[in-house]
Amino acid sequence: MTSPSSEAQQTIIPIKISLTEGDFYTLWAPAYREHGSVWQAFLGDDDNVFFFHSPAELLAYISAHPQHDLSDHPRWKAFQSKPEARVVPEESGHADVVGVPALLAERPSHNAVSGTARAMRVARSLGEVLAEVKVTSFFSGHSVLDNLERGSDHYIGDQGSEEWTGVGRVVVNGWNDVVDALDAHVFTPDVDADAVAEAETAIAASQERIAEEKAAAEAKRKEEAEAADPYDSTVWAAAGIDPVKISIDGRTLYTLRTYVEGRPVFLGKYGEIFTFNNRKTMPRWLAEHGDHDLAKLSTWETVMTEVNGGTLEVTVHEDNAYSFTGLENDIRKGPKEVDTEQMRRAYELLADAADWAADDSLNSILLARPSLQEYISYMLGGASSYVPDPPFSKEAEGWKALTETLTQRFSKF
Repeated sequence: MTSPSSEAQQTIIPIKISLTEGDFYTLWAPAYREHGSVWQAFLGDDDNVFFFHSPAELLAYISAHPQHDLSDHPRWKAFQSKPEARVVPEESGHADVVGVPALLAERPSHNAVSGTARAMRVARSLGEVLAEVKVTSFFSGHSVLDNLERGSDHYIGDQGSEEWTGVGRVVVNGWNDVVDALDAHVFTPDVDADAVAEAETAIAASQERIAEEKAAAEAKRKEEAEAADPYDSTVWAAAGIDPVKISIDGRTLYTLRTYVEGRPVFLGKYGEIFTFNNRKTMPRWLAEHGDHDLAKLSTWETVMTEVNGGTLEVTVHEDNAYSFTGLENDIRKGPKEVDTEQMRRAYELLADAADWAADDSLNSILLARPSLQEYISYMLGGASSYVPDPPFSKEAEGWKALTETLTQRFSKF
C-alpha cells in the first residue's frame, strides 16, 4: 500500500500512534525512491495498514510474515538486520494524534509545536497512504498547518501567537473528523500469542544489551574526555601559538612562541622578546600593538579574534613552563644536585631564543668555555668522555652567562 510523497529519504522507523482506542505500533517509511518515483508506506498489505498493540506483537508478525508492503523497501534488509529492539519507537517516534487539541491548548513551546507537527505529519501520511479523503482534504485545505514544520521559533511574538491560535481553531473545527477517519482504519492482524511472548523476551534482552553498550560507550567517552588535555580545546592549540612562562632570578614572565617549519618564532621583533609580568597585561598589549613577528602568521587572526572580543585567556601548558630558579646554585654544588630535566628545558629555551634572534651569543659563550659545553653535554646525556670534577664555579659562571643572553632579550626584566 503506497502513495506518492514529495520527500526522498530512505528509512524505516517504528512509531507509536495514539488514537481513540489507545496506543498502536507500526512501521513507517516516510519516503523512499523506487523505480524512479518517490513513495511512502506503512507496514500493511493491499487493504490495510497494520496497527499492533505492542512492539512485541509487531516483531512477532514481521518475523512470521516476510511478505508485506515494506518487504520490497530498499532499506528493509538493513532494518531487519538490526537488533530486536528495532521495533521500539524512540521518544520522537510518538505521534499523539488524539492528543493534538491538548497540545494546541498549551503555549507554543518546543515540545508542544514539535509534538503537534509530528502527529500531523503521521496523520497526513496515513491519510495519503489509506487514500482517506477526509484526512487529505483537511490538510490540503489548511496551508497554515505547514508552518508547524518551522518549529517553535515561528510562533514567537504577537504574530506567531496569533497564528498558533489559528492552528487551534482549525483543529477545533475539523480534527475530530481526521481522528474518526483514522480510527476506522485500525486493523490488527492475528499474531500467535507464544510468538508474542518470545518477541517480548527478545526485545527486553536486546534493550538490555543496547543499554549496556551505550553505558560502556559513555564510560569510554568520559574516560577519553578526562584523559584529554584541556589545552587542546584552547585558542592557543587552534592557532598553534603557545604562551610561555619563564621563572628566572625571582621573576615570572610571560611571552608567546610558535614554530614555523621547525624554527622558533617569539612574540617580539629584531631579537627582542616582548615579555609581561602577568598574564592579564598581555591581551591588553596585543590589542594595541600589531608590529611583531607573530602578526605575520596566518593563524594570528585566530588569537586576535579573542583579543578583540575580550575573551582571551593566557593559558600556559606545562610543557611551555621554564624554570631557571636555583640552577646556578645547584651547578655549584655538584651534578647530583642538578635537576637534569629542569636544565634540559632551560637550555631548550636558551637555544630557541638564540635561534630566533639569529645571533651567535650562545655559541660564543660555549666556544669560549669548552668545559661548560662538555658539562652541559654530560648532564643532558650526550656522548662524551668528560667527567665532572669539582669545583664547579666555572660551570656555574658559564651558565649564568648563558642565562644573561636570554634576559638581555626581554623587553621587561
